[in-house]
Amino acid sequence: MNESHHDDHWLARPATIKLLWRVFAAVLVLLVLAQAVIYVKGYFGVDGWFGFAAAYGFLSCLAMVLFAKALGYVLKRDEDYYDDGNSDA
Repeated sequence: MNESHHDDHWLARPATIKLLWRVFAAVLVLLVLAQAVIYVKGYFGVDGWFGFAAAYGFLSCLAMVLFAKALGYVLKRDEDYYDDGNSDA
């Protein structure tokens, strides 16, 4: 059971995936912290809050995923939906 991940594509290796998660998380943290230095003018009051864009983006993405999941349940069909019941085909 000593599998080698050396033959996998470099993006499929667990070490690379872990590194990419850390790099992306660091970039996101730096972008949110940049708002402490860079003035962001809010047009609606709430959009001027610290970290609003990050929270709005995360919540929007979460809403899209949940909506897609619910839509999948609504549009899902049985496995034999296109089967006409004739096994001679």
